[in-house]
Amino acid sequence: MDLPQRVKLVEVGPRDGLQNEKQPVPAAIKIELVHRLQGAGLKEIEVTSFVSPKWVPQMADNAEVMAGIQRQPGVRYSVLTPNQQGFEAAVKTQPDEIVVFGAASEAFSQKNINCSIVESIERFRPVVQAALAQGLTVRGAISCAVGCPYEGEIAPERVALVARLMHEIGVQHVGVADTIGVGTPLKVQRALDAALSVYTIDQISGHFHDTYGMALANTLASLQMGVWQFDTSVAGLGGCPYAKGATGNVASEDVVYLLHGMGIETGIDLDKLVDAGQFISDFLQRKPNSRAATALLNKRLG
Repeated sequence: MDLPQRVKLVEVGPRDGLQNEKQPVPAAIKIELVHRLQGAGLKEIEVTSFVSPKWVPQMADNAEVMAGIQRQPGVRYSVLTPNQQGFEAAVKTQPDEIVVFGAASEAFSQKNINCSIVESIERFRPVVQAALAQGLTVRGAISCAVGCPYEGEIAPERVALVARLMHEIGVQHVGVADTIGVGTPLKVQRALDAALSVYTIDQISGHFHDTYGMALANTLASLQMGVWQFDTSVAGLGGCPYAKGATGNVASEDVVYLLHGMGIETGIDLDKLVDAGQFISDFLQRKPNSRAATALLNKRLG
């Protein structure tokens, strides 16, 4: 087994994690969360998204949050930009990277944005080209890469199609996302293989939701393929809007515990990461949705 010696985590809690929260989270809390995450050693943080506040009111303070962060050298701050208008607003806040997205499911694409997969990616062409012209890096997320709430299982060929379309418009890196968390290790490996028909191992990452408790197993299966970049969310923030009561993103603490236990470096201080998760969970008035964090916090009380 040729496991990577070092793994890079992209912390998506401030954006993907908080966007589904019903209660408003003030900008000051989001800024403090980012500060705590970078203090724990995270070098890639997805901070916010520039979507219409009508659709995602939680992200209406995007510019305020970006302006409030005390940036650290060596940390990359990314933002999600769904269209040209979002991109133009985002650029004013000087992100290091923008994130665009496309579904590997035709039904999901139609229901969410009323267009086909091909059209959805084509719409991002001007955004990607403008970002590259300004020296920003561009990451793409391939959602529903394993399963879809409307279509069920997704064929790997669809993942390859989205990867190819993203590559054609200039996207430099793709995340293979099991958006509804239905994936199991072999299915996830097939989806990653499909993306690897277009991108190199250094240009892909895994993004796994824990709806069925499979996220860590899927992370391990990806590591066994040599994948060394993953999206994770502190305290397991982020519900899954398509599966009632389901957990969302895999908890950063759990993935770090797994990696450190395998002797894989992350550059992350697990105790400080647990503190960051506790901070945001306290604000949201609930316990962190992370097994490792719960165990470590109980141990501290011991």
